[in-house]
Amino acid sequence: MSLKVALQMDHPASLDYKKDSSFLIGLEAQKRSHELFYYSPLELTLKNGRLSAPCASLQFRRKKDAYFTLGDFKETALTTFNIILMRQDFNNPSLYNTTTHILDHITDQTLVLNDPTGVRESPEKLLITHFPDLTPPTLITRNLSEIRTFQKTHPNLILKPLNGFGGMDIYHIKPNDPNLQAVFEMFCRLHPEPFIVQKYLPEIRKGDKRIVVVEGEPIAAMLRVPQENNARANLAAGGSAIKGEITDRDREICKILKPELVKRGLVFVGLDVIGDYVTEINPKSPTGLQQIYKLQGIKCEEAIWDAYETRYIQRQKASQT
Repeated sequence: MSLKVALQMDHPASLDYKKDSSFLIGLEAQKRSHELFYYSPLELTLKNGRLSAPCASLQFRRKKDAYFTLGDFKETALTTFNIILMRQDFNNPSLYNTTTHILDHITDQTLVLNDPTGVRESPEKLLITHFPDLTPPTLITRNLSEIRTFQKTHPNLILKPLNGFGGMDIYHIKPNDPNLQAVFEMFCRLHPEPFIVQKYLPEIRKGDKRIVVVEGEPIAAMLRVPQENNARANLAAGGSAIKGEITDRDREICKILKPELVKRGLVFVGLDVIGDYVTEINPKSPTGLQQIYKLQGIKCEEAIWDAYETRYIQRQKASQT
C-alpha cells in the first residue's frame, strides 16, 4: 500500500533532524513507500468549498546539511492526499485552531490526523479535567481570592497559562510566597483566558514522564528531569531526558483514557504524568520520539504508522459499505 501523505508543518528547514519527531514520522512513511509532500499552514486557501495549498514533494534523509529535499511547489487540492498530518508547532494557538476549522471541510474525503475537531476540542490542560480522579487538585480561574482559598488547602502551588507550551510562564509558588500577587497580576496582563493553578507535586524532582500513547495504548516513555532550582522539566526549558518505564499506574490511566482518545480521533498523543497524576494530554504535534529511541531503542514511529494505516484502511472499508 502506497499512500500520498501531506505534512502540514513549519518549513522543513526549521526542523532539527536529530531531535524532531516529525522527521522520524516522515522517514517511517518513506520506509513504507508512502509519497511525502509538504505545505505550510499559512498557505491554506479555502475557495467555494475547495481547500488547496502550494504543495511540494518532500524527501527526508539522515544527512547533515542535506536532510531534506523539496520539489517545486504547485497549488494542489488537499483532497488529493490520502492522509494529512498536522505537525506544525503550537506556538500560535489562534492560528492552529483556525487551521483545524479549515481542515474540517475535507475530513469527509481525506483522513486528517489527529482529527481536527478532536484536537480543537481537546486543549492540553483542559481535556484531562474531565477525569478529575487522574489529575492533581486543580483550579482554573482568574480570581485571586479563589486562588488564596485554594492555597489554604494546597499551600505549594504551580501556576501556568492555559495555552502555554515548552515550559513558558510556569511558576512555583511556595507556602507564604510574597510573589503570588505579582505573578497573578502578570498573568492577567499576559493571558486573556483563565489560567491553571495546581497542587505542586514534589515527584517532579524525579521527572515529568512523557508517555507516547497510540490509539490509547502506551508505547514508550521518557522522564524529563528539571535542573536544580528549576520547577520546569520541559526539555525546551533546560530539562534533561532519561529512560522512563511504563508502570501499572500508567497502564491504568491509559485504560481509562483510551475510549475518549479513540472516539475523538486522537491517534497519537503525548501524556504527561508526574507521580500518579496526569497533568496534560498533548494531541498537537507530540514530541519525544527521537529521545526515546536514543535512550531505549524503541521505534515509536512504527506503532504510529501502523495506527495511521489501520485508520485509513478502516475508513476505506466504511466508505464502501
